[in-house]
Amino acid sequence: MEGDSVTLFTDLTEIHEDDDIVWTFGSNKSLIAEIRRAAGVYSTFDVPDERFRDRLKLDKQTGSLIITNITTQHTGEYQLELRGAILSSQTYHVSVYARLSVPVISSNSSHCSSSSSSKQNCSLLCSVVNVGHVTLSWYKGNSLLSSISVSDLSISLSLPLEVEYQEKNSYSCVINNPIRNQTTHLDISKLCHTCSDSVHCCGFTETVIRLVLSALVGVASAAVLVYDIRSTRGRRI
Repeated sequence: MEGDSVTLFTDLTEIHEDDDIVWTFGSNKSLIAEIRRAAGVYSTFDVPDERFRDRLKLDKQTGSLIITNITTQHTGEYQLELRGAILSSQTYHVSVYARLSVPVISSNSSHCSSSSSSKQNCSLLCSVVNVGHVTLSWYKGNSLLSSISVSDLSISLSLPLEVEYQEKNSYSCVINNPIRNQTTHLDISKLCHTCSDSVHCCGFTETVIRLVLSALVGVASAAVLVYDIRSTRGRRI
């Protein structure tokens, strides 16, 4: 995980006098650390893009390599070469994951929708930002409803869900990578409202139309009444 320290072990309990240890990184085997015990050399080196600057340390007893404050830039292949009485090499594959943002659940519509008189649904959206190599999922209880995965770095991700407004249902949005996860639980009562709870609901348009029609009918009735009064006065004269 980003920000952690990682130690690549040599499996040695101590370095012998005639042992030389070399650490390299990447497919081009850039030299990043070297120990020459007989000459008293314990050195670390950076690469051209400076990704290892002030991050490398050597265990002088075992030759193990320590990478501090690790980032996703340090993902890759590291190779250890032991040169001495015995020649050996070992390869380490390091994967570094960015810290996970907490998923944010929001309402994806300004009003509820209704497929029947007895069911009311709410459109939701679960979102995360600046993530990579993750899976975003919706759960109902412990059952997976839907998910989406990405391998890109620093990407924004959203996953929609339509739920029936029922407080007894438990929904959650989960983001995870191979080593960590973050979960946000849905509070239906805050994001989803029945038509009886809010003006902004499935019957809103119908209510407005009825109010407009009532107003028009009222205006028409007033006009007829005025005309009636004027007609009556005209006949009396």
